[in-house]
Amino acid sequence: MTERVFITGLGVISSIGTGKEAFFASLEAGKSGITPVEAFDAARMGRKFGGEVKDFRAADHLARHEVRTLGRCSQMALAAARMAARDAGLGEGALAGPRVSVVMGTTMGDADVLEVLDKAFITQGPEAIRPPAIPRYSASLLPIHLARAFGAEGVTFTLPAACAAGNYSIGFAADLIRAGKADAVVAGASELLQQLQFAGFVKLQAMAPERCQPFDKNRHGILLGEGAGVLVLESESRAKARGARILAEVGAMGITCDGHHVTRPHPDAWGSVTAMRQAIDKSGITSADVDFVNAHGTGTKANDVAETKVMREVFGDRRVPISSMKSMLGHCMGAASALEAIGCVFTLERGVYPPTIGFETPDPECDVELVANVSRKGKADIVLNNSLAFGGYNAVVCLARPGVLPEPTGGEP
Repeated sequence: MTERVFITGLGVISSIGTGKEAFFASLEAGKSGITPVEAFDAARMGRKFGGEVKDFRAADHLARHEVRTLGRCSQMALAAARMAARDAGLGEGALAGPRVSVVMGTTMGDADVLEVLDKAFITQGPEAIRPPAIPRYSASLLPIHLARAFGAEGVTFTLPAACAAGNYSIGFAADLIRAGKADAVVAGASELLQQLQFAGFVKLQAMAPERCQPFDKNRHGILLGEGAGVLVLESESRAKARGARILAEVGAMGITCDGHHVTRPHPDAWGSVTAMRQAIDKSGITSADVDFVNAHGTGTKANDVAETKVMREVFGDRRVPISSMKSMLGHCMGAASALEAIGCVFTLERGVYPPTIGFETPDPECDVELVANVSRKGKADIVLNNSLAFGGYNAVVCLARPGVLPEPTGGEP
């Protein structure tokens, strides 16, 4: 329980760029990844825009058999994981063995595979379903695909914790290392833009027509996105022994469940407040030490007001800069907080706060220090990554520049 946990590699597939440098450049420029959806006929559902990844070709990143046997969610996850390993300076076999774990988050997994199987079953009958296809759609196999590719033999786990899944994965991975269960963990999340999910959010009347405008008075809801964000986490001893480049340190994760409603935040936002305070307190810092908060920032009326209450409860009158990357990426569901955690590493590394684009009209109920429309230079030693998801899944991860957080003292993760 006394090991520091370092981030040494990042892999990104997103609607604003593939690879961390393209992703970082787009965040700084405030680039929108929102376009008309092409993967399915979204317009017939009453909405047609989303954060669709248009430049990902699985064959550019994966072997032929991986392209043939994996669904799009797993393809993006594996491609991002390989990018993260290369970014960490880890060659073939360096993430193999029993001391390496894989932890991944998702909500839908390879739902595209299930959709094809379902259509074949309905149109052709049971004879159309071949045994090799059965295990392909299970979300439980998402980390297995990565573990097989790397030869990792440690804890392998799927966390389907709604749109907090990415933060859950990073926090759980860090705890595995601190608890001495692993020396390195490939952690993150992946999600595809899928039409059943798309239709569901339209029916919930939660989908904006064209833009996601978090904290804007005239916001109209979320836009769905897709992508994968994968990080290589290593213990301090392993990272230093191999001379790894340290990108950031993972502090504590705060986790709670509102236990209130599937889609609505708790009116008092107590669960979100508690999760943020846990992340701060367990990291050995105070709220005064936090330089920036990546907001959950969905762009819905209720969520943005609730998150504003959380900021006031945690920081009082102190106006900490916040931003929502969902304005650029769309809401990538299970992958959202993993991609946003990588964006937080960008902030720590480069001293740049990404903007919330599309902001036009201030909302008195969302009186926050928003980084609006244009990125901002600023101090970035310690940041919080908020994920306040459906069902009351609240997960907040503290990330910091190397050497800034106090020395770990042991105790409960």
